[in-house]
Amino acid sequence: MSAGTDPASSIPAAALPAALPRLNEPAIPFRVRTTHGERSLADYRGRWLLLFAHPADFTPVCTSEFIALAKLHDRFQALGCDLLGLSVDSLFAHLAWVRSIRESFGIEIPFAIAEDPSMAVAAAYGMIHPADASTATVRATFLIDPAGILRLLTYYPTAIGRSAPEMLRTVAALQQADAAGLSTPGDWQPGQDALLPPPLTVAEADARARDGAPAWYYQSRPVAP
Repeated sequence: MSAGTDPASSIPAAALPAALPRLNEPAIPFRVRTTHGERSLADYRGRWLLLFAHPADFTPVCTSEFIALAKLHDRFQALGCDLLGLSVDSLFAHLAWVRSIRESFGIEIPFAIAEDPSMAVAAAYGMIHPADASTATVRATFLIDPAGILRLLTYYPTAIGRSAPEMLRTVAALQQADAAGLSTPGDWQPGQDALLPPPLTVAEADARARDGAPAWYYQSRPVAP
């Protein structure tokens, strides 16, 4: 592939959605050049993928986010989750930025950063919000499960940095919910109790009340690690 080729532009027009991506639907395929070589969505099959867009390289908020994610990279890997950053900046800007972060902050960025100069991936995933910035991707985050299904999406304004620990917590929470068939409460952390689905019959609601639950519709239980 030539240096000037943008593999993201190979996304077929039919794949570009008329609306934002939706939860629990297949993630849109892509192929991109990254700081770790070419990557496609298919390369991550069988693992979780946190795909996150940032507005621009060499900007303070984006730099802080990348440093925070780099520090948690091993914990993401322990959950079987890979990270893939993306912006409309060129591959060469990404390479220079990674080197600058290493030289200025002593932090290695261990995950790949993809270029998207044609904005094909950004358009497909709804990362461009013209009212926020005409050419920059907003702080969009997409968590894709091992089967290629979109399980989480968030959009932050360009001026507000995201929480790397919250991204990590969400991966762990989704994995826990999938494994146990339960839900996780607000502010849940690994090792804490999960929530049972609400009762569907009067008899089940009465049984929950007799079990000493705080409310018949709210019951938790420990989950095996």
